[in-house]
Order: sequence, then C-alpha cells, then structure tokens
Amino acid sequence: MRPYGPDSPWDFDPAITYLTHGTYGACPRPVIEFQRALRGELESNPIRFLTRELEGRLDAARREVAAFLNADPEGLVVVPNATTGVATVLESLRLRPGDELLTNDHEYNATVNALETVAARARGRVVRVEVRLPIRHPEEVVEAHLAAVTPHTRLALISHVTSPSGLVFPIETLVRELSRLGVDTLVDAAHAPGMLPIDLEALGAAWWTGNGHKWLCGPKGAGMLYAREDKRADLRPLVTSHGRNDPRLDRPPLWKEFDWQGTGDPTAFLSLPEALRVIGSLDPDGWPAHMASNQAKAVDARRLLNDRLSLEPIAPESMLGAMAAVALPIAPDEATTEALSRSLADEERFEVPVGPFPVRACRVPGQPPARALLRISAQRYNEPSDYERLADALVRRGLAARSGATARVPATASGIVAG
Repeated sequence: MRPYGPDSPWDFDPAITYLTHGTYGACPRPVIEFQRALRGELESNPIRFLTRELEGRLDAARREVAAFLNADPEGLVVVPNATTGVATVLESLRLRPGDELLTNDHEYNATVNALETVAARARGRVVRVEVRLPIRHPEEVVEAHLAAVTPHTRLALISHVTSPSGLVFPIETLVRELSRLGVDTLVDAAHAPGMLPIDLEALGAAWWTGNGHKWLCGPKGAGMLYAREDKRADLRPLVTSHGRNDPRLDRPPLWKEFDWQGTGDPTAFLSLPEALRVIGSLDPDGWPAHMASNQAKAVDARRLLNDRLSLEPIAPESMLGAMAAVALPIAPDEATTEALSRSLADEERFEVPVGPFPVRACRVPGQPPARALLRISAQRYNEPSDYERLADALVRRGLAARSGATARVPATASGIVAG
C-alpha cells in the first residue's frame, strides 16, 4: 500500500518516502475527517459539547481505549502525550533527599531531563544504567538494571520501546524483577500502543503512559496515562482545576481530577476509537496481524541495511518491533548526524532520522556520544523497495563499513530530533 493514491488512507506528499512513522506518527484521512466533524460539533455549540456532553463522550472513548490496552478504565486518564504523562507521575512523587531515580542510556532526552529536574529539587539523584551496544540477549538489559538498584532506589523510568535505538526492552521481566526488589516502574510506552500487544493488567506496572498519535495513528495530542489501583490516590494532574473538590461519589477520583483542566480541544482523544477501527480494518485479521506485519517488515529492512552496508546488528531481531536502528560509520556528533539526515531529505526525499547515541541527557557532561544511529520505521504504507532505495543512497554516500570510500556528509547546523 503506497502512502498516497485512492487505495490509501494516508495523504503524504507523493514526492517523499516517509520512513519515520515513529517520530510523529501519521494520522489517516478517515480519522482526520472524524476529528473535523467533532470539531464542527464543538464549535456549533461549545456549551453543549464541553459542559453537557464531554464527560459522556470521554467515558465512551476511554472504555474503548482501555479495552484495547486491557486496562481498568478507572485508572486511565487523558494527557496530551507520553512526555506529559511522565512529568505528571514525577511531579506527583514525594521524593526525599538521597532518593535515586533509575533509568538507562537508551532513554528519551526530554524524559531524562524531567528526571533530573525533580531529582535536583528533592536533592536526590538520577542513576543512568549503561546498556552497551551491541546487545547480545535481552537478559543483559534486565541484569544491568537490577545491578544498579540500591536501598535508595525509589523509581525506575524505562521505555518499553526505546526512542533513539528503536529496541523493544523486556518490560514484563523488568517490571516484575524490579517490583521484587521493592522498586516501582514508570513505563514510558510512547511507541508501544499500536506497535506491540499491550496488557496493562498483566504487566502490573505502577504507572504506564503512551501516545495515541504514533502507532495508533490518532491525531496529535491524544495520549494516555494509567495508574495501578494502589497508585491512584496520590496521582495529581499538572493543572489543578474544578475536579479537586467535586463532591460526586459515583465518578472515579482520577477522572474528576484529570478530565477537566481548563478549556482545550478534547477531539484528539475522542477520535482514538475511530483510529482503532480504521487501522484495525486494514488487515483482515485485525490489529494483531497488522502489528505482526509491521514488525516483520522492520526486521527485513534492518537485515537489508546491515547486509548492504556490512554492519553488525546492534541487538537481536527478537528485540525489534516496528522500528529498527543501524549504527553508521560516521562521526556520532549532532552536526554530522543532522547533516546526513538533512541530506537524505533534501537530495533523496527520504524522511529518516539520524542521531547521536546516547542522547545528550543520557551522557555524562563532556562525554561524547558513542554511536551514530539511523532509525527506520515500518508502517502499512511502507514497501521493501523503500528500504532498498535507502540502502542505495547510503552506499552512494560511502557509508558501507568496508567499502573503502570516503563518506559524503555535508556540514550543517544541528537541530532537535523528536520522537
């Protein structure tokens, strides 16, 4: 399925090859039209939509999303994105001096910045686990985290699917083993919903937050935060509004606190059930087959790139979802990686992220990055020929590890890499 044309629900510019679905996602046309209709209803009578109807609409949408995640709806609240979900949990903690917040060097720059902010305020500290590349077995990830736990470890922030390296971490084992040691886990699942099967009841994490705009293909601004039942009483939204003193006893406390935080546009989250229907209908066997197809495509694409460029894989194929990263033989600094990404976009019309690893917040001040990673995504609209042409473009630039050629990467300014 091409990303444009009458048979596709996506409306990409036909001049580009979009290999970075994991960055901002891509919302299909029927979902955009559904949201547009909701916005029309809202603007036709804001009082009716926001004051009289919003709670019922939110409750219905939340139940559908919760069912997709196998989660108790009473523990699920709406947030704009997973970064906000992480910040919400961290700001709700009652940290003490000396407390340690555990994370690793595959994490997202913004969320590690958030860890540093709350740790500094409480006079605690962030402990960064090094998970070295290449990873030979997922158990290495578990062992590295468990070895860093101390009596002062208060919380672990771990991504289910890592952003810079595009790897699926063994989150079920991590949550279970950390809990055994008395450590709560906040799962950053920004990439997980819609990429991998999710069962929050079975996972049992203290907190979990995910995005609806990435692999669920919903509108931007549709995120969710889940709290285990024993963690709900202390969870507070970043904005305090009317729900704090809502006297109703027939409505879950979290819903009262989170569902209204001032006037905004709730149509992104309200459109997620439509996204679940649209994407789930693309394969005759529904979401499980859709996710498995994307995963298989990513595995094949990484194998192709590594073979064509004579590169060693950074982790086993069992740790891949619908994204994959390859380590390129170029200088792993921001200027060089951004230059390559920009060159591929401007000259070849590929949208594909290239960045230094680890990200800045995961490095000791003054420590240079260790690798330059190019990360591909695999979505329904991508085809094997997309990755073959990308490999051709990289080979032309002399990026095959044993080609003997000089890499052609023009100089350019550094930029911000999202997702």
